[in-house]
Amino acid sequence: MADNANRKQLLDRVQALVEAAKRAGADAADAVVVRSRSHGVSVRLGKVEGTESAESDDMSLRVFVGKKVASVGATVHSDPAMLAERAVSMARVSPDDPYQGLVEKDRLATDFPDLDLYDETEVSPDRLLQDALEAEEAALAVEGVTNSAGAGASAGSGGLVLATSEGFVGQYTASRFSRSVSVIAGEGTGMERDYDFSSRLHFSDLDPAEEIGRRAGERAARRIGARKVPTGRYPVVYDPRVARGLAGHLAGAINGASVARKTSFLRDMMGKKIASDAITITDDPLRKRGQSSRPFDGEGVSGEKLVMVENGVLAHWLLSSSVARELGLQTNGRGARGGTSVNPTATNFALEPGDTSPADMIADIRNGFYVTEVFGQGVNLVTGEYSRGAAGFWIENGELAYPVSEVTIASNLKDMFLSMQPASDLDRNFGVAAPTIMIESMTLAGE
Repeated sequence: MADNANRKQLLDRVQALVEAAKRAGADAADAVVVRSRSHGVSVRLGKVEGTESAESDDMSLRVFVGKKVASVGATVHSDPAMLAERAVSMARVSPDDPYQGLVEKDRLATDFPDLDLYDETEVSPDRLLQDALEAEEAALAVEGVTNSAGAGASAGSGGLVLATSEGFVGQYTASRFSRSVSVIAGEGTGMERDYDFSSRLHFSDLDPAEEIGRRAGERAARRIGARKVPTGRYPVVYDPRVARGLAGHLAGAINGASVARKTSFLRDMMGKKIASDAITITDDPLRKRGQSSRPFDGEGVSGEKLVMVENGVLAHWLLSSSVARELGLQTNGRGARGGTSVNPTATNFALEPGDTSPADMIADIRNGFYVTEVFGQGVNLVTGEYSRGAAGFWIENGELAYPVSEVTIASNLKDMFLSMQPASDLDRNFGVAAPTIMIESMTLAGE
């Protein structure tokens, strides 16, 4: 997408599709190309395990005939006239859908801010291999680490080109670079695995490979000698990388599509208290260098930063245009292309930090559980029921005392959010970001 000639070709292509759809009898139409490019290398124990290179240009045309809609996928080499005729024929025999349609013209983006999403750095296969090997070597050098589960490095880019019959034409590109490593510590039945990674839009922002490896090795080694703990109710503290999962559950529960389908436990809670006073959650598609930033959404709408939850009170749903119409609202620019459909998604979704450091938060706990990993699919967003296998560290007299594994933590997300307290260590370098989080009381099933 960085190549200007190629970019213009794609822009011309989507415009030609829209024009062909109008000639074929569509009342309205939009066309999109979602493009991705990536290459990477994986290693294990100092040897290359695999290399990969992938390219894709996923094109789709969506047409509207009255209240009927149809979408077809294609390649960039498909004949516009044939594709348009097929799409319009499909729409004419489809059932009416009163909620579908293009975004109103006055809602379309006209200004495209520079969000600094693309880094032109070309990373050679040799450099990717060097980074993967360096990360693995650093991890294996940590005392207690006995084996490698593999390391990798990758580089790539992705972007979107969109045209609509309302006259909107836009495109953007984002790069992506990553390094990761996973290692095993201990021997026999006492083996423990852990990992670390770094993913950024700009190559220079990546954590050094050696640092990633060292962190992964130390995480794994700290887990040696894990044991069970007594069943009971305890304060539970979530490490940030696990707390991001909790934030993701909330993002799913306030997704307008879930609300419209009545599959969210928060569906009747707009304007009401859903979390503790300490919880504020933002969603910002226009953050510079944000992992999920975009100048416009999959329908051409420029979303603004929203405070989704303010001091515990729910203020917004994540909305695309069709979902918004179904709920009697207006889109807030959270539509995302998925194949031939558009659905609401979060962008840079952040559970905002509190004032207490993680160390001070833990210092106030006499007996509790610090979670570093969760397992299983025990989250029901219809009812809020939450039950996950977990591993981490036992908190004793305000300190991490020893590693813990083979336990289950359970509660209901409604109660968890209402008792949730955030620490001060938010890292915004994730599409869904959260600091260390404490839940005042959860059921822990151990021995």
